[in-house]
Amino acid sequence: MLDRNEAVRSSLAQRYAQVRRFSETLCKPLAIEDYGLQVVVEASPPKWHLAHVSWFFETFLLRPFLSGYQVFHPRFEYLFNSYYEQTGTGFWPRPERGLLSRPTVAEVYDYRRHVDGAMERLIAQCPEADWPEVERRLLIGINHEQQHQELLLTDIKRHFAHNPLRPLYRTDLPVAEPASPAPLRWLEYEGGLIEVGAQGPGFYYDNEGPRHRVFVAPFRIADRLVTNGEYLAFIQDGGYQKVAFWLADGWAQVKREGWRAPLYWEERDGEWWVMTLGGMRPLDPAEPICHLSFYEADAYATWAGKRLPTEFEWEHVAASQPLAGHFVEDGWLHPRAAPPGDGIKQLFGDVWEWTGSAYRPYPGYRSAPGALGEYNGKFMCYQMVLRGGSCATARDHIRPTYRNFFYPHERWQFMGLRLAEDCA
Repeated sequence: MLDRNEAVRSSLAQRYAQVRRFSETLCKPLAIEDYGLQVVVEASPPKWHLAHVSWFFETFLLRPFLSGYQVFHPRFEYLFNSYYEQTGTGFWPRPERGLLSRPTVAEVYDYRRHVDGAMERLIAQCPEADWPEVERRLLIGINHEQQHQELLLTDIKRHFAHNPLRPLYRTDLPVAEPASPAPLRWLEYEGGLIEVGAQGPGFYYDNEGPRHRVFVAPFRIADRLVTNGEYLAFIQDGGYQKVAFWLADGWAQVKREGWRAPLYWEERDGEWWVMTLGGMRPLDPAEPICHLSFYEADAYATWAGKRLPTEFEWEHVAASQPLAGHFVEDGWLHPRAAPPGDGIKQLFGDVWEWTGSAYRPYPGYRSAPGALGEYNGKFMCYQMVLRGGSCATARDHIRPTYRNFFYPHERWQFMGLRLAEDCA
């Protein structure tokens, strides 16, 4: 019978192996030519993702904690570092990740096998004195790889949408039967002094804490996400032509980029179609709107006479709800229409929900020392918070306190919105 320490190590070893396998499962539908694509700066090649997450384990676990560890290749620490300045190695420029034909895809998979074998030894043989820090970093690494699994899917979609052939990532993805949108209802919350943020046992990122109290005024929140059909009404009312709905930076972005619809929408003979990981499909008016920037979400809310919820309002609502929704394990890889019934819906999964909150540190927050402290803290400027996960998020990766963050102009992730308003 395993003692508690052995059981913890065995459980983490199994989870590590499962997460590593899933990254490779996500890449099985790809052709060899797909692995090196990078059509825009923000979307990295699949080959880079597979190597970078291995670099993470090698850099933060194997090199400092596994005695006698030999790196797979001495230049990989430079090629596959993303943004960590304090490792001292520098990093290959992000816009040029797609310019590297070497290492080959086969070499990247060999790199993964090399790292996996060493990680198996580390988990089994790590001295007790080192284990608490190894366990902490291992959990970060596993969750880090899950983040890159979502990026793999969203980046592949971005790459494929650039191709006029509109290739399919997978031919077997299910398609929901068209349904009538659920009527939008409003749920009222009293507000008051509430507690937000993570604490206690279980994994969470440093940016989710410390737990603290905030005051929330009484508010109402929509029971479901905004749909394609509702957003289409905004477009048909000239939403992309009327400056009054837009923040100044958003309006400048609309003019600069020529936006007239969400990312991946195409108008064909007066009908709207949308690019999915299963190819082009007719726009379903009941599905949640997605691939919106913060600017578009905010403009829609202004047009509708509402606003985006704050991240604290969202968490206050989500904290008492079951973690239910459509996640990557469900295999749709596309948001689904809200189910019928009363109560709050779609808080988790389907699409990340833009909030009206800037991504800033909580009171008392301190970044961890060293390079790992760069994971979240140094990005707490000029970005906005999203909550709830998406159809490309792993179910065991999300929680009510999870704070995602992106720049307000970005929209290649599964990003949507829910409306809120102040109580009179």
